Amino acid sequence: MTDARHVLVLPDRDAAEEVAEELPDRFALTEEPQLVRDALAGEDDAEDAQWLVVIEDPTGRLDPTSLDELAAQHEGWLETP
Repeated sequence: MTDARHVLVLPDRDAAEEVAEELPDRFALTEEPQLVRDALAGEDDAEDAQWLVVIEDPTGRLDPTSLDELAAQHEGWLETP
């Protein structure tokens, strides 16, 4: 599998930032992960937003199970395609 993109879903910005800081060292990433605010459908309140950490994986070398475990440590999960 090549040219993959992994999306971790986190409950809030703090958790997303912590995960984004851990990823480069833990998985030897060459690109910085992207943080994206994902407002829940029909919700205008910023408190009801999930945060996404998007990781480009052009070589397909990242282990989805390890990414999911990292997200779970922060009350999140790996979004499945």
